[in-house]
Amino acid sequence: MAKKTVASLQTSSKRLTKAIKMVKSPKSGAYTFQESVMTPEAVNAWLAK
Repeated sequence: MAKKTVASLQTSSKRLTKAIKMVKSPKSGAYTFQESVMTPEAVNAWLAK
């Protein structure tokens, strides 16, 4: 399924990657998911935040 998502995001001019990370809420302690579509070079910096 992930391969289909990544393959559908590729266009003729740019390659894009969909990144998903879990973030813990400080109030409730529950985890939420944050999704973002970006260039492959920006993924590591986004995940490190």
